[in-house]
This record gives sequence, structure tokens and C-alpha cells, in this order.
Amino acid sequence: MSDQYQARDPEGIYFLTFTIVDWVDIFTRVSFKEIIINSLKYCQLKKGLTLYAYCLMTNHIHLIASASGNTKLFEIVRDFKKYTNRAIIEEINSGNESRKKWLLNKFEFAAKYTTRIENYKVWQDGYHAVELISSEFTYQKLNYIHQNPVRAGIVADPEHYTYSSASNYHELGGLLEVELLDVN
Repeated sequence: MSDQYQARDPEGIYFLTFTIVDWVDIFTRVSFKEIIINSLKYCQLKKGLTLYAYCLMTNHIHLIASASGNTKLFEIVRDFKKYTNRAIIEEINSGNESRKKWLLNKFEFAAKYTTRIENYKVWQDGYHAVELISSEFTYQKLNYIHQNPVRAGIVADPEHYTYSSASNYHELGGLLEVELLDVN
């Protein structure tokens, strides 16, 4: 992974992207989305993740986040990806997944070329972290995140997408608590 996109400033707020290997559309089922949402909640409650925005798409997730306390953001990301990798594979194996054989083959093949992972690799290596250093850049990334499901043709208005913080920014609540960014 390139050093260019790592979270270096422990006090910084970062735009992050995590992508499923080969851009596989795994998050088309509610059970897989719940794994991500519940894991993010856990990271907020127990690991020091401060979440400002998020959007879970079919094959990737965008966050605007920072770490608080003694935990570093890369440690939270590492633990999040490790746990969700395992949980997604368990759900594929135990759930009613019509693509079970294909998904397991895809994730097993991805794991063959890395020594860090034993059986299945769900996430691409690394995470794309870009520090948000100005209000204008922060607004651009916040808008980008929230417009993702609109650009994908899933919803007409970003606040209507369940798996996004756009509803939080429109004072409609949401699946996750977020700290609202002041980008005015």
C-alpha cells in the first residue's frame, strides 16, 4: 500500500474508503449491511472511532472519521476490516446466500496471494485515507459521500438512502450516530 494515503496525524479527520476485493457487490443483502453497521457502532462505543459521515454502497464504504483517546485510526481500521472479513464469511456460510460458492471462491482466490490471511480475503489491502484540511475540501468529500447512492441511481435524494449519514445531516436521524461537520 502506498504511504501517500495513510492516516498520519492522530488528531486529523480523514476521508476513508474501503473496497471489497474485485469490487464484488457483497452489500446487496441486508445481513451483510448489518454486519458493517453493527461493527461501526462497536468501534464508536469501544474503540474510539468518531464518525462524521458514512455511506455503505454495494462494494465499498466511505467514511469521514477520526480516532479519539489512545487508539490510532489505522488500528481501528485494521480491527474493523479483520472482524468484518470473518463475519461476512460466516454469514455467507450460514446464511441463505444464493452466490455462496461463487463468493467463497472469489474470496479464497484473493487470499491465496497474501500470507497474512488464512482462508478468505474480503477487503482489498489498505484503506484510502485523505486528511480533510479545509472547510471547502471537507464539504466536497461530504457531498461526494452523500451523493454516491444518487449517482448510482439507488435514490433520488441522498437523505432517503438508509445506509448513509445524509439523513443525519437533514435532521432525520440515522442508523448510526454521527458528529455533524460544520462546513458552512
